Amino acid sequence: MVGLSTGETNFIRGGIAQDLRCDGRKRLFYRPIHVDIAVIPQANGSARVRIGGTDVIASVKAELGRPNSSQPDKGKVSIHIDCSATAAPIFQGKGGEALSTELAADLQRCLLGGKSGAGAGIDLSSLSIVEGKVCWDLYIDGLVVSSDGNLLDALGAAIKAALSNTGIPKVNVIAADATSSGDQPEVDVSDEEFLQFDTSAVPVIVTLTKVGKHYIVDATAEEESQMSSAMSISINRKGLICGLTKRGGAGVDPSIVLDMISVAKHVSENFINKLDSEIAAAEAREEES
Repeated sequence: MVGLSTGETNFIRGGIAQDLRCDGRKRLFYRPIHVDIAVIPQANGSARVRIGGTDVIASVKAELGRPNSSQPDKGKVSIHIDCSATAAPIFQGKGGEALSTELAADLQRCLLGGKSGAGAGIDLSSLSIVEGKVCWDLYIDGLVVSSDGNLLDALGAAIKAALSNTGIPKVNVIAADATSSGDQPEVDVSDEEFLQFDTSAVPVIVTLTKVGKHYIVDATAEEESQMSSAMSISINRKGLICGLTKRGGAGVDPSIVLDMISVAKHVSENFINKLDSEIAAAEAREEES
């Protein structure tokens, strides 16, 4: 929790009301974004994203597994988040564990849709190798290195960047006995050929934080300390809603939700373009090194 004096609180709230925040931004503007890729050599893909003073890392590890019986034609994705105890005082002890669990659940909802997989921003069917028998399991790990607000958007951006850096080994099915459903087919996993993960449908997450009568994007930790509620909406390049999650005790009127979604769609266009530009620049730097 950020401790603020009455004067500081009034200054933050007054600035937001006048559309001039403490750092000079308007209500619907993000802080500068910087992306580095391939920061963890042992992973199939990884990225580091900095949004203002918030610094996060995401990595992707691909392993062969068996699909769920309820979704035999799809692979699996699991998300785990860890908040470094040095990132913020609130992360020490059980505070960090509770937030890590909350962030992982929110990312799951925003990126993977409902339990049926409907609306998922990550195409699980692309991870299937042999229906009902072999698939890719993607383990996505996120680490909060430094926290200055808006963790969910930053982690979502880092996951998107890490997936764009992910190479899935090419798999050849050597033998699959169709007459014996209990036998696992033999597969040959290439050490040299990799397929680039398609991130064209992977969304970004835009969080609208309500402070007073207004909502803002990319809230700092000080601004978050003044919020009544926040809504995070994941939107892909086509403008489709992939997921939605809310936090904060105050309720949100349904008519306001529709307005927030409309604003989030508008903001997401610039966010996606900026993030894609940063990912391309990071890829160029990686090729040069």
